[in-house]
Amino acid sequence: MTLLLPFLPLYVEQLGVHEPAAIVQWSGIAYGATFFTAALTAPLWGRLADRYGRKLMLIRASLGMTIVMSLMGIAHDVWQLVALRLAVGLLGGYASGSTVLVATQTPKARCGWALGLLSSGIMAGNIAGPLIGGWLPSLIGIRATFQVAGAAIGLTFLATVFLIKRDRPAAAGRGAADKPGWAALPDRRPVAAMLVTGALLMLANMSIEPIITVYVAQLVPAHQVTLVAGLVMSGAALGSILSASRLGRLADRIGHWNVIVGCLAASAVLLIPQAFVTAGWQLIALRFAMGIALGGLLPCVASVIRHAAPPSVAGTLLGYSTSSQYAGQVLGPLAGGYFGGHYGMRSTFFGTAAIMALGALGNAMMRARVARSGGAGTRPAAAE
Repeated sequence: MTLLLPFLPLYVEQLGVHEPAAIVQWSGIAYGATFFTAALTAPLWGRLADRYGRKLMLIRASLGMTIVMSLMGIAHDVWQLVALRLAVGLLGGYASGSTVLVATQTPKARCGWALGLLSSGIMAGNIAGPLIGGWLPSLIGIRATFQVAGAAIGLTFLATVFLIKRDRPAAAGRGAADKPGWAALPDRRPVAAMLVTGALLMLANMSIEPIITVYVAQLVPAHQVTLVAGLVMSGAALGSILSASRLGRLADRIGHWNVIVGCLAASAVLLIPQAFVTAGWQLIALRFAMGIALGGLLPCVASVIRHAAPPSVAGTLLGYSTSSQYAGQVLGPLAGGYFGGHYGMRSTFFGTAAIMALGALGNAMMRARVARSGGAGTRPAAAE
């Protein structure tokens, strides 16, 4: 799904938009359209997964994305492209659906490790996508690249149909089947805290998006700016790939909420020196280290929700978690751009660090309150 990032502005230009400002605007609209509809529909698909089975939702998502991605290659104008990007968010959701499947089918004692492994795979795809998207169009053209992407998702559809075992929806207790997600929760505090935490994770990752190129330009020669900026952005993802399953396994042993507090605090600390770097390699190293810290958050967030939610509504609540993460992806660049534009680029790092520190403090306080009532995620998974 990230494959189109390198060539999206070029495709917008091919579709008849020629003014540079308009190309940037339409590229942003086309890219953000998917997140908009995905954020709105994620809880719905999660609830349908609870009712009809998670595998069925994965089949729906992969088939829908196969069709829509292929159609993007034959779009005639930018409006059609935006409509198809909206459809991707509406019909897609394979990554979030797979999170629901893994979270609900894995034993609770191994949930953090399994979700960490899945998170590593998703982030690896997010890194590989732009690399392939920057190379493939020069060989076969942009339109054919969409067809190749559609074919790749089609293989995912076939693998889902034939390789994933059919899951059965969880049986709800008497009276629970008619309750929406929130009403079915015995304690809403853990889930509410995880929704905020998921948004904070994405905010921290995306806050430097508006300033990264300009900031890097102050550190390296002009001919190295794009390369170093790319390494800075991918450094955090690479760190998360390496740490996600390990931190997930650690969380299974010592408690998911304990790892969440530690990861948020470490991220806050690592953001501060990023404002004082004097060379590109220093920023790359610090983003990589921050990625290692952030890698434990998504698996632990999903695990806490999994432990707190009855099986009959787990998909619905994990869908809300996905929506909150999309919100963080939107708020991150907005916050980074605001701080950078009004108070200088270094303030972006300070502001994000303060937000992450408040997140760590809030989670620590909530963990203590929930622990007193024997709530989810505060103890090792095997003990729950």
